[in-house]
Amino acid sequence: MSTVAEHCRKVAHLLRRLHDATPEQVPLAEARGRVLARDVTAPVSLPPFDNSQMDGYALRTADLDSARTGVAVRLQVASPIPAGTAPADLRPGSAAPIMTGAMLPAGADAVVPIEQATPDRFFADDGGTRTVELPAGVPAGQYVRVAGSDIGAGDPALPAGTLLLAPQLGLLAALGMGTVPVRPRPVVLLLSTGDEVVAPGAELPPGGIYDANTTMLRACLEDAGAVVRHSRLVTDDVERFQGRLAEDLAEEPVDLVVTAGGISKGAYEVVRQGLADHPVEFGAVAMQPGGPQAIGSIDSVPFLGFPGNPVSCLVSFETFLRPALSDIIGYPRPRPEVAARLAEPVSSPEHKLQVRRGRYFDDGTVQLIGGAGSHLVHALAEANALVQIPEGTSELDAGDDVQVRLLDAPADATTKGSNQ
Repeated sequence: MSTVAEHCRKVAHLLRRLHDATPEQVPLAEARGRVLARDVTAPVSLPPFDNSQMDGYALRTADLDSARTGVAVRLQVASPIPAGTAPADLRPGSAAPIMTGAMLPAGADAVVPIEQATPDRFFADDGGTRTVELPAGVPAGQYVRVAGSDIGAGDPALPAGTLLLAPQLGLLAALGMGTVPVRPRPVVLLLSTGDEVVAPGAELPPGGIYDANTTMLRACLEDAGAVVRHSRLVTDDVERFQGRLAEDLAEEPVDLVVTAGGISKGAYEVVRQGLADHPVEFGAVAMQPGGPQAIGSIDSVPFLGFPGNPVSCLVSFETFLRPALSDIIGYPRPRPEVAARLAEPVSSPEHKLQVRRGRYFDDGTVQLIGGAGSHLVHALAEANALVQIPEGTSELDAGDDVQVRLLDAPADATTKGSNQ
């Protein structure tokens, strides 16, 4: 029986080639949630030119130097400078009305806000016949955004591995980048097995159960940045399983095959039987739920087999596959792990990591939801955390500390009573 840490290393080793995949160049508008594949340097400076931080008057501070402090200086009003234009040079003894973000004219070295001018409003352009009074003692550089003060051309902008969200995309857009190199999303073939399993929405026959694994694992994989090329239900017929698998792999290349069910030691373990001729290891991990695990390759394609019970499936994904994708591809970001105080006592098999579903509250306590059974889907849906009861621990008391992996934001402690 492998330890959890050992199986984690096996999964990471299996998927290591995903890290070396050729980057994709995608339009900036399609890059949200993707991971930057290469370091990006700034192709231009930000700001690209000296510009005004205020609506006001651009001027030469030398024209104000001779005045006494507190004395206003009267300057000729030059032609206004709207944003998006290249202004004429500023003549000595004049001040140009300038809008926020507009290019500073050559010769100007400061801006006085319109509120400090007399009159404190702009004139229509009348050919330079008007004057304006501006305060003396204005320092050079006042309300001027200097070219490159945010980032200079050629400076590092974003490192490889950056998750591209709104702020990062905003920077790349401001730098004029229409496309961006990103790490490819892993393409996954997902198969769920079992004669008893029926697709949601179909009529349920005697002895049948609705398939939760396909929907749940597909959502998990897509939340983790993967592309699920196909997700299918397959019966416990070995030849049909082998034929479906061969057809799907021949149809389009995939980076990973994931199955749910059919990997234990029962009489109808279709995945185990169907992959007998492939380099796949079927074994057990010291974890509850999620003990049975399969790992290997199918025609050189990495393969992971998860147990068929829904809770075991999700715990397996969260324990093994999600962290591997996070480490190798840089997305999804790791789940936060925090210490929490148990709200109640708990027992656990001493030689296994037990993963219980729980409700973590913002006061630092965690309440277990449902039992240890791997079929308790309702309890799984109510949980916002996976509670880790480590190997070597058989009993914990209320108030003892445990590590929890957060699946969602903490709940308000005042709502604890509604979750009893």
